[in-house]
Amino acid sequence: MLIAQISDLHIAAPGKQAFGIAPTAENLVRSIDHINQLNPAPDLVLVTGDLVNYGTAEETRRARSLLEKLQFPCFIVPGNHDDREILWDSFGEKAIPSRFESFFNYVIKGHDIRLIALDSTAPGQPGGHICTRRTAWLDGQLAQAEGQPVIIFMHHPPLKCSVLETDEDGFTGADRLGQVVEKHRNIERILCGHIHLVTHASWRGTIVSTAPSMGLQLGLDLTMTRESEFYKEAPGYLLHHWTAQQDLITHSISVRDLDGPYLFEEQ
Repeated sequence: MLIAQISDLHIAAPGKQAFGIAPTAENLVRSIDHINQLNPAPDLVLVTGDLVNYGTAEETRRARSLLEKLQFPCFIVPGNHDDREILWDSFGEKAIPSRFESFFNYVIKGHDIRLIALDSTAPGQPGGHICTRRTAWLDGQLAQAEGQPVIIFMHHPPLKCSVLETDEDGFTGADRLGQVVEKHRNIERILCGHIHLVTHASWRGTIVSTAPSMGLQLGLDLTMTRESEFYKEAPGYLLHHWTAQQDLITHSISVRDLDGPYLFEEQ
């Protein structure tokens, strides 16, 4: 099974760039073209939040029109820059198969890995939030999937990653979520976005992985003393490969021109 994960698209309104600087829409087009040409082809594409920059209907319609160019099924969860109801009105059941109460919680079945979407947003709050209703729902879904490998995908990573801009946002209910995750040993990975950097962290008996963005790299500062900052960069995505040996291997893909390939035998 092959899963492409894109995140933090931050699509601006037509004719505009994210924060007036980053050509995220153009970067998304390049990334979609790259994903569409993969061989073997992905089974599906996950979008782990922040599809748009300011949560407007205009931005969301633009994001949908771009994502419709994907040749594979696409599933989304909201980020803190998104508006749930506007996302639902624009994408509907094609990208959000079902909802739990108002949350974008749903399950994708029929593959070697069961995929569980978990909505980590709270309206008006930049940080992650998981309430008791969402953890109870997740606990039930994980119990039903016992014996089958699971990937959970959501926007906010439930731990700090030394990125000032997002560490300050926080994550309410991270310990509550961790208690559920620790109960179930079939969780292969928790896939997130939000921090605009590729990271992999051991957490509560599984691994949390975060994806790059569509060209807005947040500043990594292990000293946590610099001001919040971002850089323009090439867009990227993660490619998660569930192998015949039942290993989940993640590749970080940068969508940029490479010098090569060169054959070792000819050098």
